[in-house]
Amino acid sequence: MEALSDGVLAFAMTLLVVDLALRPPGSPLHQFLAAWPAYLTYVVSFLTIGSGWIAHNALTDSLEQVDRIFLRLNLLFLMFVAFLPFPTHLVGDALHQGTAAERVAAVVCGLSLLAIRLLYFALATYSQARHLRQADTEDADMKESGRKFRFVVAGYLATIALGLFVPTIAIVVYLA
Repeated sequence: MEALSDGVLAFAMTLLVVDLALRPPGSPLHQFLAAWPAYLTYVVSFLTIGSGWIAHNALTDSLEQVDRIFLRLNLLFLMFVAFLPFPTHLVGDALHQGTAAERVAAVVCGLSLLAIRLLYFALATYSQARHLRQADTEDADMKESGRKFRFVVAGYLATIALGLFVPTIAIVVYLA
């Protein structure tokens, strides 16, 4: 399970770089500078997946066992992480296309990030409720994450709603 998870997370991080390219018109320098949204979304998404990997690694390191439900939740988590390069691409492109494209990108990106957060919380909560973790492990980061969960979800929902009306601001909030 850990090897598959690490592989999917690494693959998702690798997919992010596929969108980085120089696109005409203009000189190579102009093309490079004009692609700044792609570079920004790459960095933010890479760090987002990286932080997900760190959290997932901490969770799986504390596991003593897994069951079928945990494995299925993990697959859903990995599915949404592997999907993240798509909304990342949407956001990068939308910043050149105008409000309608930004609106779609902001909502799809927000829903993707929210799904990842909800599924990670489900993994952590399920593993604790079903006593899948080692008895002597107490992770302060996971406890802190659990305390902040409601606020994070409320923030994502508010930002998704904001994305329907003022998508540029929502995109900036996601990048922040």
